[in-house]
Amino acid sequence: MNRSKAILTSLRLANSLLWTKLSSTQPLFTRVTHFSHLSSFRSSYRSRTSHFLNNTHQRLCFSTQLKSILELIVAYDWCDELKNKLDELNSKLTHESVIYILKKLDKDPSKAYNFFNWVCEENGFRPSSSVYSLMLRILVNKESLKQFWITLRKMKEEKCYIDEETYLSILGVLKKAKMASDVAALNHFYDRMIEENAMDSVAKNVVNVILGAEWGNKVEKELEEMKIELSDNLVIRILKELRNHPSKVLRFFHWVGECSGYEHNTITYNASLRVLARHDSVEEFWSVVEVMKKAGHEMDIDTYIKVSRQFQKCRMMEDAVKLFELMMDGPYKPSVQDCNLLLRSISSTDSPNLDLVFRVAKKYESMGNFLSKAMYDGIHRSLTNVGRFDEAENIMKVMKNAGYEPDNITYSQLIFGLCKARRLEEASEVLDEMEANGSVPDIKTWTILIQGHCAANEVDKALMCFAKMVEKNCDADADLLDVLVKGFLGQNRVNGAYELLMGMVEKARLRPWQATYKTLIEKLLGVRKLEEAMGLLRLMKKQNYPPYPEPFIQYISKFGTVEDASDFLKALSIKEYPSSSAYLHVFQSFFKEGRQSEAKDLLYKCPHHIRKDSKISGLFGSAKSGKTTVPPGKQATQV
Repeated sequence: MNRSKAILTSLRLANSLLWTKLSSTQPLFTRVTHFSHLSSFRSSYRSRTSHFLNNTHQRLCFSTQLKSILELIVAYDWCDELKNKLDELNSKLTHESVIYILKKLDKDPSKAYNFFNWVCEENGFRPSSSVYSLMLRILVNKESLKQFWITLRKMKEEKCYIDEETYLSILGVLKKAKMASDVAALNHFYDRMIEENAMDSVAKNVVNVILGAEWGNKVEKELEEMKIELSDNLVIRILKELRNHPSKVLRFFHWVGECSGYEHNTITYNASLRVLARHDSVEEFWSVVEVMKKAGHEMDIDTYIKVSRQFQKCRMMEDAVKLFELMMDGPYKPSVQDCNLLLRSISSTDSPNLDLVFRVAKKYESMGNFLSKAMYDGIHRSLTNVGRFDEAENIMKVMKNAGYEPDNITYSQLIFGLCKARRLEEASEVLDEMEANGSVPDIKTWTILIQGHCAANEVDKALMCFAKMVEKNCDADADLLDVLVKGFLGQNRVNGAYELLMGMVEKARLRPWQATYKTLIEKLLGVRKLEEAMGLLRLMKKQNYPPYPEPFIQYISKFGTVEDASDFLKALSIKEYPSSSAYLHVFQSFFKEGRQSEAKDLLYKCPHHIRKDSKISGLFGSAKSGKTTVPPGKQATQV
């Protein structure tokens, strides 16, 4: 089907389905109509479609001039001809527009670097610390390390500050890539920069004054007497240092704005928004947004992404949606990926707010955009999560008419919702529907179904689903094993969980999660199954997991024998003997339980170097001589 026709059909169907099922239980469903402004949209759709096809520049997320720059950079290799074409545009780029273009080029470090140099050297742009930080995050990879170090040195020459957040982010990338020499060089560079940066001491002095007392005339007078030479980078630095004191952030921000000879700009407004985007300062955040708008400044796209993710992380979904709507009405619109992420965050909460879901979809559509598959999935996930299965089914129809076939993601969401509603038989039947429609359930789909049965305390039925999965030649993984083990443990079937894990390791060559081992070990020891728990400890060692001694030490010191302690210590290490600290912990635990006799008997079985250890001999009262006397008839044997 022609895509425009498909989407037109889907819009009509959505308009119909969203209005047909109004009933006495429908206050919530009236909000579903917010999915799209379809009632008014439908009549004007054809003209809007024509408008979209013939005037695509009006749908773009930035101005025509900015669009032209980005199109040129993407279309050409960097060369004199491209620079001439860019020069011909005669455009003076702002802080926000430079960040927007850099974000669009972040997957092509070479072009991002060339654009950055061009805009700084030939366009008269002066980058702030935040622009430099973005540039460094783009360049920190093996292919562009040379440019990374050039930019970092240039940043220092420009007296721009690399903040701790950026430093740690870059350091993490270098460590993950195992680039030890660059890690050492960055650490040295960062330490030197802080040491040599006079602004650092000024910022610390200002912060100390602000945090030293309640904001008032006294604080303001002290700040005035310091005769601070205000700059954007200094203001940014101080704002970040005050991030845990939002009320003082706002007071300082206002005070700076009133200082003679200094005026807030886009850079400092964006910096303040990043700092204030948290639960305890969200009112201050929105107050700055209002002031910023009235002053004619825009939130840059990098700030938006960071703030939006912070809101989503803190489950501040109302604020995340409000911010999305604000940005969509501005020149630097969020990308389709940003919209997808927002819908996913809303839909993944325990009880998704459908009003927020449909506000996001409506705002995205209002810009002349078509919903993506991921957006349909976000809407569908929200509906299934709150048990609105009729509407979810209709959304699937709309999605299919728009040219997107339901896949494992779509069906898995439906299965999850049905399991959550304890409609387990229907959830199982979805697998048959999938196969009938040409989709093969994958391990994630099976895991969701089996987890749903376990959550409903239907472990035996979960095992039947597992058996069916195996018959379908779908291999289990550590995730599914963890689900089944927890299902058994939820019914206090510790032996069953142990036998299942051992069987999967031996027959399916599976490597369970470390957390699965730990949970099962604790449960086994809780029912006095020391031998089985020791078997898991040996398996962990065989599969190169770090040891998990704590529950064993607690158990053996209370209920175990000297032989148990000896076997445990032998199983603990891949070496011939574990460390002396491991022995010390066991001895201390025996002493704590009042079992000094067992502690001494264990000591006699220890190798010579353990008995001579100063901490261990001190524990037994022999620290001065450095020896532990072995009573007659006791032969010291090595573990």
